[in-house]
Amino acid sequence: HVQLVESGGRLVQAGDSLSLSCVASGRTFTNYAVAWFRQAPGKGREFVADISGSGGTTSYADSAKGRFTISRDNAKNTVFLLMNNLKPEDTALYYCAARRTSSTLYDNWGQGTQVTVSS
Repeated sequence: HVQLVESGGRLVQAGDSLSLSCVASGRTFTNYAVAWFRQAPGKGREFVADISGSGGTTSYADSAKGRFTISRDNAKNTVFLLMNNLKPEDTALYYCAARRTSSTLYDNWGQGTQVTVSS
């Protein structure tokens, strides 16, 4: 089990960039794949991007491709989400989640960090 704490969310304008961080503690971080999810008001939680334990493999939702970049620094137990060219529809509570690389279930979740993009 790992504990996750997100940070970096704030109010920005459309077109701005923002970087979110997710710091993990508790277990060997490289044994965990990490993903970012988001939930907008009145909507369900949706996948944004994920990254393998080594950082060598990443995947993105269509809405994030070309604008968002997920990365990790295993020496600092941190995963980042760099978001460029933000749009009002990116407004959401952003969560990071972790799963053991041997599992398909994201069962470790942070509390979320709010990103608000004004038009």
